[in-house]
Amino acid sequence: MEGNGIQHRTVRANGINIHLAEKGEGPIILFLHGFPEFWYSWRHQLHSFASLGYRAVAPDLRGYGDSDAPADVDSYTYFHVVGDLIGVLDAIGADKVFVVGHDWGALIAWNLCLFRPDRVKALVNLSVAFSPRTATNKPVKTFRALYGDEFYVCRFQEPGAIETDFAEIGIKKVLKYILTSLPAGPFYLSEGKALREEIDIPITLPSWLSEDDLQYYVTQYEKTGFTGGLNYYRDWDSSWELIAPWMESKVEVPAKFIVGDLDLTNNTPGFNEYMNFDVMKKYVPFLEAVVVMKGVGHFVQEEKSVEINQYIYDFFQKF
Repeated sequence: MEGNGIQHRTVRANGINIHLAEKGEGPIILFLHGFPEFWYSWRHQLHSFASLGYRAVAPDLRGYGDSDAPADVDSYTYFHVVGDLIGVLDAIGADKVFVVGHDWGALIAWNLCLFRPDRVKALVNLSVAFSPRTATNKPVKTFRALYGDEFYVCRFQEPGAIETDFAEIGIKKVLKYILTSLPAGPFYLSEGKALREEIDIPITLPSWLSEDDLQYYVTQYEKTGFTGGLNYYRDWDSSWELIAPWMESKVEVPAKFIVGDLDLTNNTPGFNEYMNFDVMKKYVPFLEAVVVMKGVGHFVQEEKSVEINQYIYDFFQKF
């Protein structure tokens, strides 16, 4: 399933163990996954960029895969996770790296560039645009006001609640649904029986996700559960409070942003206000482009791996 020379190891970073999957030699590209993923969502990129002369490194972020998952729900703020990444860079002897992020990995990557631009050569982010910290855009509060308690971000807030629902439905059904069936707009999760009926539907896997791929995801989440990843959402408002010193700060790193036109983030107010090039460039002054890929959903690096790899390669070759 992994094969073809991907190496695995664990490093000590920021006081916890972080698992890395890596391949290749050369300039380092750090790939940061989102929810509900782990390093494996970058499998195509690890192989491709190793063959192109890069060292491709994909960590399991804290709470995911084979990395440690601190029990304290308050241990998943931007500062904790960016601290982990700085520890990873130090552990692998990297001064400055290229960074690619998707979903929560994109949020973390934006903040890595905000906090430590000295460690990043250039950035390609997927799906989640940079949203500057303002006095009023507290994330969970904003989403609850816009969409109510059944919006997925809000449903994820109470520790243990959505985990119980997911356990009753079954890990494979949940992962299959989220990876393949997200709407091209606001994403809601009902409660109880209604949620089971929404998720327990016949799904034909798309060409980009094989049964073996899905089973590998399932095997990992059977070991870890979903709590680690969900804690990022539970700490989102805390992260917002903590970055008050970066009020309306800019990301001053060369950057490119890519999103699918069918990605829920591209069609959900609260996410999409800054996806316009001119708007985002006010806060990401070295932004080269905003690319909207037609007919593509949320998991863009898996859905269109060849095209995404070319976008990343063309951009990073400039530095």
